[in-house]
Amino acid sequence: MINKTAVYVLWLREMKRFARAKSRVAGALGGPLFFLAFLGLGFRRMAIPGISEGVNYIQFLVPGIMGMSIIFSSTFAGMSVLWDREFGFLKEIMVAPVSRISVVLGRIAGGATTAMIQGGLILGISIIIGFKILNALSLLFAVIFMLLIAVTFLGLGLVFASKMRDMQGFGIVMNFVIFPLFFLSGALYPIENFPPLVRYISYVDPLTYGVDGLRAALLQVSSFSIVFNFLILGAFSLVMILLGAYFFEKSESV
Repeated sequence: MINKTAVYVLWLREMKRFARAKSRVAGALGGPLFFLAFLGLGFRRMAIPGISEGVNYIQFLVPGIMGMSIIFSSTFAGMSVLWDREFGFLKEIMVAPVSRISVVLGRIAGGATTAMIQGGLILGISIIIGFKILNALSLLFAVIFMLLIAVTFLGLGLVFASKMRDMQGFGIVMNFVIFPLFFLSGALYPIENFPPLVRYISYVDPLTYGVDGLRAALLQVSSFSIVFNFLILGAFSLVMILLGAYFFEKSESV
């Protein structure tokens, strides 16, 4: 049974940690802003095959960079499991009279909120350099896709964190996993430009549908329909929540 108090307490703990760690926020935004500034401003006047008419490269790039910010923040949120195990907090919450699914949901809620905040900051900064949001409904749909991306990769991060003990090793492995997912998603260039084999591989990347869904919501330009992106990414997020909960349930607290 889900304990709402436990979920809220774990969410609040993550929010306080996020608010206090200003260097964490700056570091998480640094990479995405680097890509946005140097790629977006550098290629803004170039005609890139596969991009719809009326959409410049900065507009095309912003949803991809939002996805980049969210996927990095979400997957590395799994490191908090290793941190808590190292300092004994994980053992304390494991022996508490609450279900482990409540613990998982609390961690996912906290991690998803911080990831969405970072994605929202990227969107806010992009507006300053010329990106335009169509309307309030577009923003609502974008928030939904941001949430689904965050939940999907939080689940992935939990899976790896539950099976590992070394924080440095976790970072190396996650970088090895994240970068291929990021580059295969079409975040930086249209997936239609990929060779056929690579394009088929990109179809099994959940971030592909997250980034495409963000473009459908914010630009009304996408490779797939917004409903298709929502259904596929929703299925990925559900599977990853279940896998994350399963591996977390099987993990050791010490």
